[in-house]
Amino acid sequence: MNDARTPEEPIVCARCGKTAEELPVTWSCSVEDGARRYLCDSCARENIRSIEGRLDSTWW
Repeated sequence: MNDARTPEEPIVCARCGKTAEELPVTWSCSVEDGARRYLCDSCARENIRSIEGRLDSTWW
């Protein structure tokens, strides 16, 4: 079973292409069209307003 905590291949930032062998706790993960997408800590920080803007109002 493929688990996000133990990936079978390197994790790649969907924005800048940075890679990691294991999922860093500082990275952000979302599911879009049924696929996991990761953002490294730098890209997540740069785009936090955009990320928060996609959350349902129940999260607030």
